[in-house]
Amino acid sequence: MKLLEDRIAREGKVLPGNIVKVDGFLNHRVDPVLLRELAREFKAHFGGKKINLIMTCEASGIPIATVAAEEFGVPMLFVKKAKSNNLGADVYTSEIQSYTYGKTVTLTCSKSWLHEGDRVLIIDDFMARGQAMNGVIDIINQAKAELVGIGIAIEKGFQLGGDKLREKGIDCYSLAIIEEANENGIRFRR
Repeated sequence: MKLLEDRIAREGKVLPGNIVKVDGFLNHRVDPVLLRELAREFKAHFGGKKINLIMTCEASGIPIATVAAEEFGVPMLFVKKAKSNNLGADVYTSEIQSYTYGKTVTLTCSKSWLHEGDRVLIIDDFMARGQAMNGVIDIINQAKAELVGIGIAIEKGFQLGGDKLREKGIDCYSLAIIEEANENGIRFRR
Protein backbone atom coordinates (compact mmCIF):
# COMPACT_ATOMS: atom_id res chain seq x y z
CA MET A 1 0.00 0.00 0.00
CA LYS A 2 1.77 3.07 -1.30
CA LEU A 3 0.25 5.42 1.28
CA LEU A 4 1.74 3.40 4.15
CA GLU A 5 5.07 2.77 2.41
CA ASP A 6 5.45 6.50 1.77
CA ARG A 7 4.75 7.26 5.42
CA ILE A 8 7.28 4.65 6.59
CA ALA A 9 9.91 6.00 4.18
CA ARG A 10 9.28 9.58 5.30
CA GLU A 11 8.95 9.11 9.07
CA GLY A 12 10.23 5.64 9.94
CA LYS A 13 13.63 5.16 11.52
CA VAL A 14 15.86 2.11 11.61
CA LEU A 15 17.49 1.47 14.97
CA PRO A 16 20.34 -0.97 15.74
CA GLY A 17 19.22 -4.59 15.47
CA ASN A 18 16.99 -3.87 12.45
CA ILE A 19 14.33 -2.32 14.68
CA VAL A 20 11.93 -0.27 12.56
CA LYS A 21 10.53 2.62 14.56
CA VAL A 22 7.17 3.98 13.38
CA ASP A 23 5.94 5.24 16.72
CA GLY A 24 5.17 8.69 15.36
CA PHE A 25 2.09 7.51 13.45
CA LEU A 26 1.27 3.85 14.11
CA ASN A 27 2.11 2.38 17.47
CA HIS A 28 2.71 5.09 20.05
CA ARG A 29 1.40 8.36 18.67
CA VAL A 30 -1.42 7.31 16.35
CA ASP A 31 -2.70 8.94 13.16
CA PRO A 32 -6.43 8.05 13.08
CA VAL A 33 -6.86 9.20 9.46
CA LEU A 34 -4.12 6.79 8.38
CA LEU A 35 -5.64 3.99 10.50
CA ARG A 36 -8.99 4.50 8.75
CA GLU A 37 -7.31 4.07 5.35
CA LEU A 38 -5.51 0.94 6.54
CA ALA A 39 -8.78 -0.48 7.89
CA ARG A 40 -10.50 0.18 4.56
CA GLU A 41 -7.72 -1.69 2.78
CA PHE A 42 -8.18 -4.67 5.11
CA LYS A 43 -11.92 -4.52 4.46
CA ALA A 44 -11.30 -4.50 0.70
CA HIS A 45 -9.18 -7.65 1.03
CA PHE A 46 -11.14 -9.63 3.64
CA GLY A 47 -14.61 -8.10 3.19
CA GLY A 48 -15.99 -11.07 1.21
CA LYS A 49 -15.31 -13.45 4.09
CA LYS A 50 -17.69 -14.08 6.96
CA ILE A 51 -16.04 -12.59 10.06
CA ASN A 52 -17.64 -12.05 13.45
CA LEU A 53 -14.59 -11.09 15.56
CA ILE A 54 -11.31 -9.25 15.14
CA MET A 55 -8.43 -10.14 17.44
CA THR A 56 -5.06 -8.56 18.16
CA CYS A 57 -2.34 -8.45 20.83
CA GLU A 58 -2.00 -5.70 23.35
CA ALA A 59 -0.94 -3.02 23.28
CA SER A 60 0.15 -1.48 20.00
CA GLY A 61 -2.21 -3.57 17.85
CA ILE A 62 -5.27 -2.21 19.64
CA PRO A 63 -5.68 1.06 17.70
CA ILE A 64 -5.57 -0.47 14.21
CA ALA A 65 -7.67 -3.48 15.27
CA THR A 66 -10.30 -1.20 16.82
CA VAL A 67 -10.64 0.90 13.67
CA ALA A 68 -10.75 -2.27 11.55
CA ALA A 69 -13.43 -3.78 13.81
CA GLU A 70 -15.51 -0.66 13.34
CA GLU A 71 -15.01 -0.92 9.57
CA PHE A 72 -16.18 -4.57 9.61
CA GLY A 73 -18.97 -3.90 12.12
CA VAL A 74 -17.79 -6.56 14.58
CA PRO A 75 -16.28 -6.56 18.09
CA MET A 76 -12.54 -6.48 18.73
CA LEU A 77 -10.86 -8.72 21.29
CA PHE A 78 -7.23 -8.38 22.34
CA VAL A 79 -5.08 -10.94 24.05
CA LYS A 80 -3.18 -9.68 27.03
CA LYS A 81 0.56 -10.01 27.37
CA ALA A 82 0.54 -9.68 31.15
CA LYS A 83 -1.41 -11.61 33.77
CA SER A 84 -4.38 -9.59 34.90
CA ASN A 85 -6.17 -10.23 38.19
CA ASN A 86 -9.53 -9.27 36.70
CA LEU A 87 -9.48 -12.04 34.03
CA GLY A 88 -10.01 -14.87 36.49
CA ALA A 89 -8.85 -18.44 35.93
CA ASP A 90 -11.06 -19.39 32.97
CA VAL A 91 -8.65 -18.33 30.25
CA TYR A 92 -6.85 -19.53 27.16
CA THR A 93 -3.08 -19.09 27.28
CA SER A 94 -0.18 -19.46 24.88
CA GLU A 95 3.52 -18.86 25.52
CA ILE A 96 5.51 -17.02 22.87
CA GLN A 97 8.98 -15.60 22.49
CA SER A 98 8.45 -11.85 22.09
CA TYR A 99 10.81 -10.14 19.66
CA THR A 100 9.78 -6.72 21.00
CA TYR A 101 10.32 -7.58 24.66
CA GLY A 102 13.16 -10.09 24.16
CA LYS A 103 11.63 -12.63 26.54
CA THR A 104 8.97 -15.31 26.87
CA VAL A 105 5.50 -13.85 27.25
CA THR A 106 2.26 -15.63 28.14
CA LEU A 107 -0.64 -14.46 26.01
CA THR A 108 -3.95 -14.64 27.87
CA CYS A 109 -7.55 -14.39 26.71
CA SER A 110 -10.76 -14.83 28.68
CA LYS A 111 -12.90 -17.76 27.55
CA SER A 112 -15.92 -15.47 27.99
CA TRP A 113 -15.23 -13.65 24.71
CA LEU A 114 -13.86 -16.27 22.30
CA HIS A 115 -16.10 -19.19 21.41
CA GLU A 116 -16.30 -22.29 19.30
CA GLY A 117 -17.46 -21.37 15.82
CA ASP A 118 -16.27 -17.76 15.94
CA ARG A 119 -14.77 -16.67 12.62
CA VAL A 120 -11.74 -14.58 13.52
CA LEU A 121 -9.66 -12.09 11.59
CA ILE A 122 -6.39 -11.13 13.30
CA ILE A 123 -5.32 -7.53 12.71
CA ASP A 124 -2.02 -6.24 14.06
CA ASP A 125 0.30 -3.30 13.55
CA PHE A 126 3.60 -5.10 13.08
CA MET A 127 4.97 -8.57 12.45
CA ALA A 128 8.55 -9.79 12.55
CA ARG A 129 9.02 -13.50 13.20
CA GLY A 130 5.30 -14.20 13.63
CA GLN A 131 5.52 -15.46 17.20
CA ALA A 132 2.67 -13.27 18.45
CA MET A 133 0.52 -14.40 15.50
CA ASN A 134 1.29 -18.04 16.28
CA GLY A 135 0.26 -17.45 19.90
CA VAL A 136 -3.04 -15.85 18.89
CA ILE A 137 -3.66 -18.69 16.40
CA ASP A 138 -2.99 -21.19 19.21
CA ILE A 139 -5.61 -19.45 21.37
CA ILE A 140 -8.10 -19.42 18.47
CA ASN A 141 -7.52 -23.16 17.98
CA GLN A 142 -7.94 -23.86 21.71
CA ALA A 143 -11.37 -22.20 21.51
CA LYS A 144 -12.27 -24.26 18.42
CA ALA A 145 -12.85 -20.98 16.59
CA GLU A 146 -11.81 -20.51 12.96
CA LEU A 147 -9.01 -18.29 11.71
CA VAL A 148 -10.22 -16.47 8.59
CA GLY A 149 -7.01 -14.54 7.93
CA ILE A 150 -4.37 -12.18 9.24
CA GLY A 151 -4.01 -8.50 8.35
CA ILE A 152 -0.73 -6.80 9.20
CA ALA A 153 0.03 -3.13 8.70
CA ILE A 154 3.83 -3.56 8.51
CA GLU A 155 5.63 -6.85 8.05
CA LYS A 156 9.38 -7.26 8.38
CA GLY A 157 9.68 -9.69 5.48
CA PHE A 158 13.35 -10.39 6.13
CA GLN A 159 12.38 -12.04 9.43
CA LEU A 160 10.13 -14.51 7.57
CA GLY A 161 7.14 -14.61 9.96
CA GLY A 162 4.59 -13.78 7.26
CA ASP A 163 6.16 -16.14 4.72
CA LYS A 164 5.95 -19.04 7.20
CA LEU A 165 2.26 -18.30 7.84
CA ARG A 166 1.56 -18.15 4.10
CA GLU A 167 3.35 -21.49 3.64
CA LYS A 168 0.77 -22.96 6.06
CA GLY A 169 -2.00 -21.75 3.75
CA ILE A 170 -3.04 -18.80 5.92
CA ASP A 171 -4.29 -15.70 4.12
CA CYS A 172 -1.72 -13.30 5.58
CA TYR A 173 -2.18 -9.89 3.99
CA SER A 174 0.40 -7.23 4.82
CA LEU A 175 -0.03 -3.65 3.67
CA ALA A 176 3.71 -2.93 3.63
CA ILE A 177 6.44 -5.58 3.62
CA ILE A 178 9.89 -4.35 4.50
CA GLU A 179 12.50 -6.49 2.75
CA GLU A 180 15.51 -4.74 4.22
CA ALA A 181 16.01 -2.26 7.07
CA ASN A 182 19.46 -1.07 8.02
CA GLU A 183 21.66 2.01 8.29
CA ASN A 184 21.18 2.55 4.53
CA GLY A 185 17.42 2.87 4.91
CA ILE A 186 14.32 0.81 4.21
CA ARG A 187 13.59 -1.24 1.09
CA PHE A 188 10.12 -2.66 0.44
CA ARG A 189 9.22 -5.99 -1.13
CA ARG A 190 7.80 -5.70 -4.63
